[in-house]
Amino acid sequence: MSEFWLISAPGDKENLQALERMNNVTSKSNLSHNTKFAIPDFKVGTLDSLVGLSDELGKLDTFAESLIKKMAQSVVEVMEDSKGKVHENLLANGVDLPSFVTHFEWDMAKYPAKQPLMSVVDTLAKQLAQIETDLKSRTAAYSVLKANLENLEKKSTGNLFTRTLSDIVSKEDFVLDSEYLTTLLVIVPKSSYAQWQKTYESLSDMVVPRSTKLIAEDNEAGLFTVTLFRKVTEDFKVKAKENKFIVREFYYDEKEIKREREEMTRLLSDKKHQYGPLLRWLKVNFSEAFIAWIHIKALRVFVESVLRYGLPVNFQAVLLQPQKKSATKRLREVLNSVFRHLDEVAAASLLDASVEIPGLQLSNQDYFPYVYFHIDLSLLD
Repeated sequence: MSEFWLISAPGDKENLQALERMNNVTSKSNLSHNTKFAIPDFKVGTLDSLVGLSDELGKLDTFAESLIKKMAQSVVEVMEDSKGKVHENLLANGVDLPSFVTHFEWDMAKYPAKQPLMSVVDTLAKQLAQIETDLKSRTAAYSVLKANLENLEKKSTGNLFTRTLSDIVSKEDFVLDSEYLTTLLVIVPKSSYAQWQKTYESLSDMVVPRSTKLIAEDNEAGLFTVTLFRKVTEDFKVKAKENKFIVREFYYDEKEIKREREEMTRLLSDKKHQYGPLLRWLKVNFSEAFIAWIHIKALRVFVESVLRYGLPVNFQAVLLQPQKKSATKRLREVLNSVFRHLDEVAAASLLDASVEIPGLQLSNQDYFPYVYFHIDLSLLD
């Protein structure tokens, strides 16, 4: 599973024994794989400042998670032709995400633990805000390019009624620069080819005999040329429609056709040139954002543990990786049982949902007897 539970308990003898019991039970029952989660000794500051930081870190956690989801989606969209290799590009410090989480080490160079906590949080917030700004500008430019290219490609697909004809017709298919004659393009159902050949010369006066030619087909119809005098064009269109032959409006303009082809070539070239740099940027900055996110989780554990368990700072953080989805309920019961002494009232209500305690407002989603945070990497799939 790509899901982790990050918990902490006080570091006194009683709770270290509780952690050991938890490890034994979860290991024997194959409920989770547990590892210690190292968190530095930060400058605590005042408890009031920690309360403010708790709220700030909650918002930053949500923002960071949202950002890495957007970046993962951007990688999917950029790698449209290689979606099977997306996860090879969603790495943190060159390793897969579960490995990075389970072997997490605080980056002292980027986020010095000797700095005040607010400074560390501010550094993380500015870093993530800059990545988001760059993400918006880079992906917007690529999206516009991709949309323009898709619009041109759509014109080259579809049936003969809607698609562009510039890549089908050639100069030789038309009578050009004639004062009296013109060439029309007519869409004829495949079932009506024989009827067209028999009747097109008589649909109107002044149609040039034997002037029709099939130049393209799709699954339902064919595109024929026919040459006639300009002055009977409207009459011919009416008679053709009566026979279920549709004249496709088209004016052969060599310069416009050349411009369309050059535009397609340019867009394909631009997309190719932007693809590599954008994917490299996404890979590097996804890694940076993900690493920042896990550092935020570590900070939240520290702040909440100090607020919950008090001073001096003494707690043990543990990372649990549930082994299977079906076992998470049992794992939660084990944790609540092992650590119920941390908050007897809360633990009782969590272990027995039927118990109603007057005046106590608890949600299984946001309160436990121990400090708890969730890391769900499946959201990036």
